[in-house]
Amino acid sequence: MENPEFLKQKYDLHNAPEVGAAAERTEKRTGEKVSQNPADRIQNYLDRLKNVFNPPKLEGHPNFDRQQRNVEMLKKMVRDRFATKMEDVPDSYLENQLRERGASGDYNQASDKERKVFKKKNMEPVLRDQWASLEQWIDYFASPDSSYIPDYLKYWVFRELTGLQEYDKENKKFPKRSKGTVNKFPDLNHEALGYVIDAVIKKYQGKPIEFEYDIQPEEKQKFEKYLQGENFAKLYGWSVELINPIPEHLLPVTDGEWRKYSKGSEHHSLVESIRGRGTGWCTAGENTARTQLNGGDFYVFYSMDNDKKPTIPRIAIRMDGNNIGEIRGVAYKQNLDPYMGGVLEKKLNEKDKFPDKDQYLKKDYDMRQLTELEKKTKKGEDLTKDDLIFLYEIDSTIDGFGYQRDPRIKEIRDQKNPKEDMLVIFECSPDQIAEKVNEVNENTRAYVGAWNVDIFQKIRKYPNVKHLFESFPDKKIFMQTLETDPKIISPESAEKALRQKNIYLTDNGRDILYKTEFSKESQKYELVRFAVEQLGFPNGATVDEIYEKAESLGLELCPAEVGPHLRLQYPGKEWMLIAMKQITNRNGFPDVFDLYTSDEQLPLNGLDARPSIRWASDHEFVFRFSPSSRKTEEQINSDEASVKTE
Repeated sequence: MENPEFLKQKYDLHNAPEVGAAAERTEKRTGEKVSQNPADRIQNYLDRLKNVFNPPKLEGHPNFDRQQRNVEMLKKMVRDRFATKMEDVPDSYLENQLRERGASGDYNQASDKERKVFKKKNMEPVLRDQWASLEQWIDYFASPDSSYIPDYLKYWVFRELTGLQEYDKENKKFPKRSKGTVNKFPDLNHEALGYVIDAVIKKYQGKPIEFEYDIQPEEKQKFEKYLQGENFAKLYGWSVELINPIPEHLLPVTDGEWRKYSKGSEHHSLVESIRGRGTGWCTAGENTARTQLNGGDFYVFYSMDNDKKPTIPRIAIRMDGNNIGEIRGVAYKQNLDPYMGGVLEKKLNEKDKFPDKDQYLKKDYDMRQLTELEKKTKKGEDLTKDDLIFLYEIDSTIDGFGYQRDPRIKEIRDQKNPKEDMLVIFECSPDQIAEKVNEVNENTRAYVGAWNVDIFQKIRKYPNVKHLFESFPDKKIFMQTLETDPKIISPESAEKALRQKNIYLTDNGRDILYKTEFSKESQKYELVRFAVEQLGFPNGATVDEIYEKAESLGLELCPAEVGPHLRLQYPGKEWMLIAMKQITNRNGFPDVFDLYTSDEQLPLNGLDARPSIRWASDHEFVFRFSPSSRKTEEQINSDEASVKTE
């Protein structure tokens, strides 16, 4: 459902340099001439853009994620072109900000060098937030959730929004961007965007626009005028303004009913029930609703309105086949609002309906806990040790129901002092936290510093060191005991357990899983993880070099069963490889288990580990170590002399 004529008329796009360059690349690749017809040239350009987000598999490299590579390259190009750079921020902006905080005197007395440092320190967080506001659009367009938007309209939306600032509620518009502005780009409101997209599509289909029951005639006329001129800023601003949120006095109301919209059913009743309710759900768009219902059942909880009727949508559960595709609420970034936790939990506990409910119950718990911490922080109350363990994600990550990481985590942390909080979490005094390896002794409770095998051997001398970080709290050192599940004694039982936890088993992962030997009783494995550079290879190394070096350092390869057992038990989303004897997959490649994250799932994959492949210095491998195979005191003392400390 493409419409190249739209872009021809609006931007004269067929004559743009990027369209000409795309035609040249196509001709070079195919050997065939691209037509000079404007529509054909624009369509060729759109096809190339589509391949950025949905590239074909690269033959001979089944595990290479081309989409991820393409999207990262696109992000770099977009950031270079549209995001404000530090040198473009006018000094006057920072001066005004400091004046409002009462710090302009310090700035006025500073030297030029001090001002540059001051500017960098204060502006970097602002510019990061600005980029994040634009990056969210790229991530959305790269996700399946945006598949309802034709490529020509994705181009239109993105081209227009890169020239706009965030919504000005007072003046009810999106101001235009100028060089050096530090304001964010427009926020992504899924419902408002879906409303605009539907309207443009219907315009070209010759269909009338359907307005909400409470939209006044003068507002309808405005929208139709904006639609006639295809003015994205005004159409989107109108939709953001007129699609109203739930009245605050009705938020605490938890009485209501669930409605099920069955897979493949007619979508209009679902759309009509959530349009104009301020949910922010893209399901309010007809094309999206139709696509989602084709993929699975859809459940919505409606709470009571002022007339005691269940009409206010609060929770959406979209099924993807038999699994939960997503759960969305109506709070910021589509997170669950604080009143709906019990309602969701009761629904998910219905027998046999939601087999992968556990991960969603954790999200529900995490959001309620975070809400309590937010309330405490606003009241100025001290956080307990358990509160801090949760806030700093010591035991597990904080998971939410939105597309983005819940901003409250950063907001609360920004008001805390991590060094002081460490003392509470680790139950220690400042002298019991070592930042250099030569500071580790019998009284040390935590180590926060550089990590390599020599430091690992030193740390092992002191079982009193219970907490390990390269930096707190963002980079926890992986060193743990894995106890296998005695019920998992075969590939079949492992695959069943993975499926129950909604863990995605790739084809290569399944190949080597079914060649993995499983212990018939529970085993304990002591595991530790190192980057290739931390093993002594700053320029990368082959798997044979890595294994040989690890063995010389007292590390051991893991039994293959460590891969699936660790995936089942470890919730971390970082990418890591299991150092193990390679197992041949269906294509004849020697694979090792690969743990990584993909959207909301935690896949188990098999990754090609041929001897000829060189692993980059930042690739991380998980090894096994024996508690009894400690280095001698003389070896450790000798190693310490080579450890670089700051």
